[in-house]
Amino acid sequence: MVHADEDERSGSVALEERSEFVDLPGLLPDAVVSAVGYRETGASPALHRGLPSPSLTLVFSLDDPIVTGTSPDHVRGPHAFRHLVILAGLQTAPAYIRRPETQSGIQVSIRPLAARALLGVPAGELRRLATEGSDVLGPSADRRRERLAELDTWAERAAVLARYLRERYARARMRQPRPEVVEAWRWIARHRGTGTMTDLARHVLLSPRQLRTLFHQEVGLGPKAVSRLMRFEHARQRIVAAVRVGEHPNLAEVAHTCGYSDHPHLVADFRQFVGASPTRWLAEERRFLQAGPVQPREDLGL
Repeated sequence: MVHADEDERSGSVALEERSEFVDLPGLLPDAVVSAVGYRETGASPALHRGLPSPSLTLVFSLDDPIVTGTSPDHVRGPHAFRHLVILAGLQTAPAYIRRPETQSGIQVSIRPLAARALLGVPAGELRRLATEGSDVLGPSADRRRERLAELDTWAERAAVLARYLRERYARARMRQPRPEVVEAWRWIARHRGTGTMTDLARHVLLSPRQLRTLFHQEVGLGPKAVSRLMRFEHARQRIVAAVRVGEHPNLAEVAHTCGYSDHPHLVADFRQFVGASPTRWLAEERRFLQAGPVQPREDLGL
């Protein structure tokens, strides 16, 4: 929508800023944590931080290529990643995303242990922050993106995407993850990342070294890093929930509730995973957090 008045000095037309986020439920519950359709118009160009999480990320752009990078300088420079279909593995650092004036797409959060069946490779092979999705998924991903862009409603797009994911899942020929890895992931999720690695290894009847090796092969990170991601995700969800109801998050309380030994340890995780303190992150992202997509609480990407 266009504002009635124009900037008389430049002659440019200002677009009204609008954000739309639509939950697309039920795509493939065994493999998908959440899926969100998004459309933004009239936004002021800016950088947005994509945070690490215990899920893989698949994004179909319905507009121009999405521009991402590993740092603010990278994303602003000539060597930034530019993809129409993004596929990213588990990470321990933020992705920087150039937010254009207009953008739309679908973001899917995928359970790492479903990667073999859905993507055709274990999550451990997705080591880059951003990979061209069609390099992994094949030309069908580009064709499906084009089809999604042609459709008019989110319901139609959800139906097409669900069919695509179900077809890939049904054709899966890769062996499933080892049961010890599956049970270890479940144990970490149950403890929300707060259990010890010694107790975890004992639970799945493996040595700590064997467990680390299997985790790196399957998901690309060791069990300790995955535990930190899950604990951080639990804390992030609590902070976002407070922001959404207009409250100022009590970070010391969040740290205690989520199993951090103290507030400084929560801040340390934010500095690694976000690249900023919780206070700075909230100042930068509050508006997006209030209007942005809602991820199901406590679903840690099993």
